[in-house]
Amino acid sequence: RKLTADRLQDEDALLQFVRQRVRDAIAYRQWLLKEKESNAARMIFSEADGLPGLIVDRYNDILSLHAQTQAMDRAEIKQAIVAELQAQLVPDGVAHIVERVEPHIRELEQLPPAENHLLWGEKTSTQYELNGMRFHYNALSGQKSGAFLDQRENYAAAERYAHGTALDVFCYQGGFALHLTRVCSAVTALDSSRPALEVAEENEKLNQGLGRPQIEWIEANAFDFLKDYSASGQQYDTIVLDPPAFAKSKRNLETALRGYKELNLRAMKMLRPAGVLVACSCSYHVSDEDFRQMLTAAAVDAGRTLRLLEIRTQSKDHPIVLGIPESHYLKCMIASAR
Repeated sequence: RKLTADRLQDEDALLQFVRQRVRDAIAYRQWLLKEKESNAARMIFSEADGLPGLIVDRYNDILSLHAQTQAMDRAEIKQAIVAELQAQLVPDGVAHIVERVEPHIRELEQLPPAENHLLWGEKTSTQYELNGMRFHYNALSGQKSGAFLDQRENYAAAERYAHGTALDVFCYQGGFALHLTRVCSAVTALDSSRPALEVAEENEKLNQGLGRPQIEWIEANAFDFLKDYSASGQQYDTIVLDPPAFAKSKRNLETALRGYKELNLRAMKMLRPAGVLVACSCSYHVSDEDFRQMLTAAAVDAGRTLRLLEIRTQSKDHPIVLGIPESHYLKCMIASAR
């Protein structure tokens, strides 16, 4: 992993270079921080910001930091990163930094085992906003950095088209489902993780408002649920499918596409005429064309015609850099079904 093609004279030059890259990444996102209805964003996105192996997410007054390579895990480099983050973001309200670790990645990178821990400050939990919806955040628990900030703009897009009765499959902590309550008459959300659903229920309490439907939270296996509900003739006007990455590597691609097709095929059978399907994939190894062909095949088998409303990707705080294909991983297609 290369930081720069230029030769750096010494260790101090390296640390100053890293601090400049941190400043550049934050400056790039200043437009996002001005949004009145969101105070959470990805501040540093690894190679896309010229800092391979470094991920930094902001949740209101807490920063979540991932050092995923031996270089970024070096004490001197990490200290320089933290110092620059403090210099840039403390004036804007950041008061705590937590380091999160992924044991599998640390093992692959031959890094010593570690636990999620507080790097600076006093607290590890807070509340944050996305598109005017409020969420709980616990920096020491949850998946990866803690929430799916890359879907922020897709949450808003799904809300624009959603209507009637809605189903959110793989709802995690309720990102899509909570947005849908502002426009749908009924919302059902399911996930296989009880801890995630417990957080989702607490998130719902933060956003209770006049006229919003109460979400029906269901703990279930998504494949079994869709099979049973579609067989029983259950129908919805809006269905969101946001599964985890099925293709962890290229060799899993064929199996992953079969899984995506089964989910989308059953969802299409459960959509009423003019129903809206929001289909997502966060698998880098599934290309845009793979995903589109899968949806086309599922529509044919379901006897439905899909009209694409929007073809979307990750939020702009997760920049896609031409020449770095790994920076483009999220697919989100919104379609109307006939």
